[in-house]
Amino acid sequence: MKKSKYDLFSYSSNRQRRSIQFLFIVGFLYLVLMSLEFPFVFKSGIISSVSNEGFNGFFNDPLSRSSSSDKLKSEEELQQKEAPTRPSKVPFRVSQTSYQPSQHKTPKRLMRERKTISGLVFQESSFNTSGVDGFSELQKSAKDAWVVGKKIWEELESGKIQIEEKKELKNRSETCPHSISLTGIEFKNRGNIMVIPCGLTLGSHITVVGKPFSPHPELDPKITLVKDGSEPVMVSQFMMELQGLKTVDKEDPPRILHFNPRLKGDWSGKPVIEQNTCYRMQWGSGIRCDGWKSKAEEETVDGQVKCEKWIRDDEDHSEETNTTWWLSRLIGRTKKVTFDWPFPFVENKLFVLTLSAGLEGYHVSVDGRHVTSFPYRTGFVLEDATGLSLNGDIDVHSILAASLPLSHPSFDPQKNLDMSSKWQAPPLRDGPVELFIGILSAGNHFAERMAVRKSWMQSDLIKSGNVVARFFVALNGRKEVNVELKKEAEFFGDIVIVPFMDSYDLVVLKTVSICEYGVRTVSAKYVMKCDDDTFVRVDAVMKEVKKVPSDKSLYVGNMNYYHKPLRHGKWAVTYEEWPEEVYPAYANGPGYVISSDIAQFIVSDFETHKLRLFKMEDVSMGMWVGQFNSSRPVEYVHDLKYCQFGCIDYYYTAHYQSPRQMICLWNKLKQRGLPLCCSMR
Repeated sequence: MKKSKYDLFSYSSNRQRRSIQFLFIVGFLYLVLMSLEFPFVFKSGIISSVSNEGFNGFFNDPLSRSSSSDKLKSEEELQQKEAPTRPSKVPFRVSQTSYQPSQHKTPKRLMRERKTISGLVFQESSFNTSGVDGFSELQKSAKDAWVVGKKIWEELESGKIQIEEKKELKNRSETCPHSISLTGIEFKNRGNIMVIPCGLTLGSHITVVGKPFSPHPELDPKITLVKDGSEPVMVSQFMMELQGLKTVDKEDPPRILHFNPRLKGDWSGKPVIEQNTCYRMQWGSGIRCDGWKSKAEEETVDGQVKCEKWIRDDEDHSEETNTTWWLSRLIGRTKKVTFDWPFPFVENKLFVLTLSAGLEGYHVSVDGRHVTSFPYRTGFVLEDATGLSLNGDIDVHSILAASLPLSHPSFDPQKNLDMSSKWQAPPLRDGPVELFIGILSAGNHFAERMAVRKSWMQSDLIKSGNVVARFFVALNGRKEVNVELKKEAEFFGDIVIVPFMDSYDLVVLKTVSICEYGVRTVSAKYVMKCDDDTFVRVDAVMKEVKKVPSDKSLYVGNMNYYHKPLRHGKWAVTYEEWPEEVYPAYANGPGYVISSDIAQFIVSDFETHKLRLFKMEDVSMGMWVGQFNSSRPVEYVHDLKYCQFGCIDYYYTAHYQSPRQMICLWNKLKQRGLPLCCSMR
C-alpha cells in the first residue's frame, strides 16, 4: 500500500530524533571516559611533573605542584655489550610537555617565554651513588651540582642575594696604584704572580731583574725524544706572561703575551725566543726569534722589528761571501761599523728586562737593548692585562710595574651588557622553525653573550624568526654572577637556565636540554649546538643543511673518525669511563647540526632512562647518533669549514673567537660581504 506524505514525514522525524538521541548518548559516554582518563594521564607521567623537592618558582604550571608519589620510577638496567660500565639508572629526565603552537600568543605567554627555564628535571630519589657502576662519579657530581644549585636558586628568588650583592659592591673599592714593586721573595710568596689591578695603558712598563738557572736534565718523555742517545736533554728556559686575570672566572686566564726564552732545550739546539698568545687553551700564530733579524719587507711594530739579530754559533756571514769578507778586512775599508750582540740571556748572569706597552704592540728590551716586539692581537686590549707571571728556570730578584693607569676600567658585568631593546630576542613564531641554535655559555660570560647578540644573532634569518638562537647557562659558584645572570635573562629573553651548578662534566646535560628545547618548545626541523665563542654564518649553515634531502636524517659538522681517548693529562679519560679504544665518529663540539628526529630520539631515550651519558658532550652526541643510525640510516656530512681551531677564510663556523673578534668578523661579513678572518692571535 502506498504511504501518504504524512506517514513519510512522521517516519523521517522519528529517524532524526533517534539519531540525535544516539549522539547525546555517545557524547555522554565520551565525557565519562575522559573524566576517568585524566587521572591516568597524570599518574602515567605522560605530562611531566615537578615534585615538592623541585625548584620553587621554576614553573608556573599547576602540574608542577603534583606530589612526589607521582614521579616517574626508574626503569630496569639496560645492558650494552659495548659499554659494560654504563649507569644502571639515569637520574635525569626531560620535561615531556609537547609543543602545541597556538593561534594567538597572549602577553602572559610571551612573558613566560622570556623567563625560560630548561625542561631538564632532576630526580634525587633515583640516584645511584653506591659506586657499583662505573658512572657513579658522574652521578655524584650531578647530585651535588643539583643540591647546591637548588639552594642558590631559592636564595636568588627570595631576593637576599641581591641585597647582599649591593652591600658588597658598595664596600668594594679597588685602588689603582701608579706603580707596584715586589721583591723576589714577595713575588714567590704570591704564587709567582703580580696582580696589576687596573691593567696597563699606553706607556706602561714592567721591569724584571732576574737570573736564569743552569741547564738541568729534562725527564719529560715528550722532550727527551728530541735528542737521540741515552743522555737526557739539558733544558734551561723560563716563561713570562701577561695574563687576563679578571676577564674569566674559574677558567685558565688568557695569555695575552707569552714570552718564552729558551737558553737550552729547544728542538733546534740553538737559543731562541718564542712569543704568542693563548685563549681558552688555543694557541695563536707565534713569532719565533732565532737570531736572525726580521726581514726588511716584514711589518714593524711602532717602527721596531719583531726580532733583532744576535750572534749564532753557526754564523756564516750570509750577507756576503767569505772571500769578500776577508778582502774587506785586508783592505781595511768598511762601509759601516756594525755591532753583534750575544743572546740576551746567559746562565747564572743577572739581566734587566723591560716590557713596555706601545701604540701598536709590546716591546721587550734586555740590558738596554731592544730584543723583540709583539703586535697587539684582536682579542685583547691593554686593560685586560691584569697579571704578570714568571715561571721556569729563573730566579726573580725584583719586579717593578710603573706608569700604570690611575682610573679603574671597571670589570663589572654591566660594563659588557648593552641594555638596549634592539638586542632583545624576537618573540617565537606560532609555527615550527627551520633551525634552532643552542649556544653553550657560562654564567660569567657576559661579554661573550653580548658580542654574539651584536654580531651573528643579528642575521636576517634570526631576526625574521625562521631561525631561533638561545644561550644555555647553568648556575655559577659566585652568587653575584647569578644575580646579574637573572637580570640579563629577564631583559634579553634569550637565555635558558639549566638549574644546576655549572661543571665541565655536566655539559652533556646542557646538550640534552638543547635537544629538548629544540623539539618541544620551538619544534625545529634541525637543531644546532655551538659555543659562545663560536661565530656562526647562519645562512651558510642553512644552505649546507638543505643540500641533504629533507626526508633523510643528518649529522653535519667537522667529523672525527677513529679518534682515540686520551688516557693521561688534564683531559684524561679512564677505562672505567670509556672502555673502548676508539670513540664513535663524532663532530667537534664548537658547531654541529642534527635533524629533529635524532634530537627527538635523544630526548625519548633520556626520558626512559636509556641514554648513556659521558662527560665529553661531543663524543656523547656521536655515540647517540651512532645508536640512532643502527635503526635508521643517517647522512654524515663532514666539512672542515666548521672550523674547530680558530678561523679559516670562508668558514661556516669559527671557534675560539673573543668578543672583539666576534664584532670584527660581523663587520667584515656585513661591510665587505665576505667571510674573512680577523687578525690571528
